[in-house]
Amino acid sequence: MSRKDFYHLFTGSSIEVLRIKDLLIQENIIPVIKDEEESARLAGFGLTNLFTQDVYVHIDEIEKAKKVLTPLS
Repeated sequence: MSRKDFYHLFTGSSIEVLRIKDLLIQENIIPVIKDEEESARLAGFGLTNLFTQDVYVHIDEIEKAKKVLTPLS
């Protein structure tokens, strides 16, 4: 799968992302979590954007995932 197969759904703190991840999994949507800070740490680089993570979902699940986020807005 390529990068264009995924849709950026949300950016926020790790606490917010954890809640969204759990809600998506309850709806049988498997999110991809991107944490540049952790990636940079593991690679031995300095910190980039502190305490933020990105949530991506497959393009086939965009509408279903947006419905999960609507009550949180």
